Amino acid sequence: MNEMLEQVINRSDTWRGRHSHLQGQFFSANSDLHNCEGLSTGYTTLNTQLQQGGWPTGSAIEVLSDGCGLGSMGLFLPAMEALSEQGRWQVFIAPPYIPYAPLLAARGIDTRQILLVHPQNRQDLLWSTEQALRSTTSSAVFSWLGTHQYSYTELRKLQLAAASGDSLAVMFRPNQAAHNHSPAGLRLQMREYRKVHILKQRGGNQSIDVDLPPSEDVPQQPQLWELPTWPANGQHDAVLGAASPVA
Repeated sequence: MNEMLEQVINRSDTWRGRHSHLQGQFFSANSDLHNCEGLSTGYTTLNTQLQQGGWPTGSAIEVLSDGCGLGSMGLFLPAMEALSEQGRWQVFIAPPYIPYAPLLAARGIDTRQILLVHPQNRQDLLWSTEQALRSTTSSAVFSWLGTHQYSYTELRKLQLAAASGDSLAVMFRPNQAAHNHSPAGLRLQMREYRKVHILKQRGGNQSIDVDLPPSEDVPQQPQLWELPTWPANGQHDAVLGAASPVA
């Protein structure tokens, strides 16, 4: 599986999108020159509390919750829509459920760019996450690290991999991980309905709650807390596929 994933994410003929501009010039999605500013979350209340004015790229984001993390994925739908314009992969590694393709499409996310990866074990999970983060062909990497115990060194490798690129790097972990040190530049907790707790933020506000008001939802579109899913091993695997783009 490792060899197959490496071949897919490094395939040079796939990437035709253009990234953001620098001094009036546009660069291909494969270029080494990428925008270092924060990526808007789609929520003004959250943007104003984040040090870069949005999601940091080039740094790992940890999202901690008691659930499986799929509900928290709604936080990133606006960013996924913006990143979809780049034409690069948005990688889902070890998702507990398969994302509902019609919802993604309704939000303007090209499902042909969604790559689902189902590692066979803990080692493959770490390897897949690191490789996807280091690849210039991934605009976003969402990895569900599960309830495994991780050493600081292992998490540090993922942080360094995130820092080596410009992908939106998001790792979902259980709330109990909040008691352990982490090298992630931003750590969030989903404690209440429509409320994000900033547990840790490098160079910015910490230990604060941010409300996400309904007024900032996209009108007439599937919203933050409405993310239907299908079981990862259910009958819809044939439609959405594993270790391949969502069809």
